Amino acid sequence: MIDKIKSTAAFIQSQITSNPEVGIILGSGLGGLVNEISIEKSLDYKNIPDFPVSTVEGHQGRLIFGKLGGKNVVAMQGRFHFYEGYSMQIVTFPVRVMKLLGIKYLFVSNASGGLNPDFNKGDLMIINDHINMFPTNPLIGKNMDEFGTRFPDMSEPYDKNLIKKAIEIAEQNKIKVRTGVYVGSSGPTLETPAEYKHFQIIGADATGMSTVPEVIVARHMLIPCFAISIITNKGISDKVEKITTHEDVQDVAGMAEPKMTLIMKNLIASL
Repeated sequence: MIDKIKSTAAFIQSQITSNPEVGIILGSGLGGLVNEISIEKSLDYKNIPDFPVSTVEGHQGRLIFGKLGGKNVVAMQGRFHFYEGYSMQIVTFPVRVMKLLGIKYLFVSNASGGLNPDFNKGDLMIINDHINMFPTNPLIGKNMDEFGTRFPDMSEPYDKNLIKKAIEIAEQNKIKVRTGVYVGSSGPTLETPAEYKHFQIIGADATGMSTVPEVIVARHMLIPCFAISIITNKGISDKVEKITTHEDVQDVAGMAEPKMTLIMKNLIASL
């Protein structure tokens, strides 16, 4: 795996003129942040050696290089999920590659279901911790010593200073934000009422099918992380809103995206 990571990173470096400082992973219906990037290079996943390919609607499948907030960035317009049949090592492969390209920070976005009864559809939630309910962990197997220790510390999965700055940016721009715990599980089924209740009981405020593996791998490599969820539906155990299509999720995410984009852009500029 390490050889593939290195060869993929080497190929990408041959295609770009400057190394990115910030890596960005964009979730379902959240690819519009790319419109704020002064694009210098765009690579389709299918044209990158050993890179996986997005199979989910709302994930464009491009690696975007350019400037955002005055910083060199690389944005994944489309991510990979465990439920697509990829191993955790493949799901997190791009994060490893971005590390070799030079990123110093990882910014992640996702669309998620709200568990906290105070949350509403369209709310933004800055993630301050997570619970891993996936059936496995991306670090299982032989440790990649070149990237990090066998038993990485996870006492601060999401950088407290970045969270503090993001809240200040939101306040300055009169954007209402929540903070809370994100629980990640495999999907692709949306949660049953009992599962929603279970996640609430164990302390989660929102739930989704991504983010946790990517952040685990980033923290394994000591990359500070910032993540934000857009609440696309309310899952309050006995009052679960039915989401009939993936398009519903994308529509709600798309409406809230400009606020998320503003926070991320200003946060990156402050680094």
